[in-house]
Amino acid sequence: MFSLVIPIFNEEKLIDELVGRTVEAVSSFASDYEIIFVDDGSSDKSLDKLLLHREKNKNLTIISLSRNFGHQAAYSAGLEHARGDIVAMMDGDLQDPPELLVEMYRKITSGDYDVVDGKKSSRRGNKGRNLYAVLFHNIFRIIGDLKDMDNYGNFSMMKRNALEALLSMSEKVRYLPGMRSFIGFRHGEVEFVRDNRFRGKSKMSLRRLFILASDAIFSFSHFPIRLCLILGTLGTLVFMGAGIWVIFAKVTGIAVPGWSSTLLSIYFLGSIQLVFLGVVGEYVFRNYKESQNRPLFFIRKIYDGKSQK
Repeated sequence: MFSLVIPIFNEEKLIDELVGRTVEAVSSFASDYEIIFVDDGSSDKSLDKLLLHREKNKNLTIISLSRNFGHQAAYSAGLEHARGDIVAMMDGDLQDPPELLVEMYRKITSGDYDVVDGKKSSRRGNKGRNLYAVLFHNIFRIIGDLKDMDNYGNFSMMKRNALEALLSMSEKVRYLPGMRSFIGFRHGEVEFVRDNRFRGKSKMSLRRLFILASDAIFSFSHFPIRLCLILGTLGTLVFMGAGIWVIFAKVTGIAVPGWSSTLLSIYFLGSIQLVFLGVVGEYVFRNYKESQNRPLFFIRKIYDGKSQK
């Protein structure tokens, strides 16, 4: 059985195109399949449109969450309920082409791979957002503890054993592409050009993208806290040298009177300390989120091909 998980948030303008292209792509290589749409608390008519399509195609399953829990939580809800031996993840804005699923399925069923990642060779669309994405992937590749991620996003396909390993990771602050890389197994890739949105505006604002990037870096990199240690050590050495120079200047009488250097030193050290506290605070906050152990999501209702739960 093949499962495809697609999170949806206020996408009523492209639901018809999304369902049509996705069903056509999946049914071309799998006769036994389910497509799981996770409605992440949409306030428009996305859910109503999905239910209309479900009446015509019983292979569609719809999970309606009680409110908007976020992109990664919606994916997690769908993955936990997927029953397939092979499970795919795809964004619901049609920037991930459903037609590529055929090639990914062919590659993963060849027996050589447990995970097939969609690798973005280039991007269309908003240049500012694309630049932000490129910068993030380049920075993450340099400072992240995971070195085998290169322009990978959520678009992917996994065998059941890899999915079970992914689901066994219970952290609350999630970056699924990083978690998918962390589990290991045999990875393959299929390159594609990430397309424009088919219709409507992106629901991932720059603020949300920044938060997701922060979650990725703080979850899979020790670089921020290591940078604090390096800067703190360098600052200590610099001001030890400055202290020696001040003593020498006082003794020799070449010291220039005034408070500028003193104030600059105070402001510099104060700023460094605030940065350090902010970095430490990010790690403490994430540790606090984990210790709360709250569920990632709450399900309002599940509409499957046979019943409503």
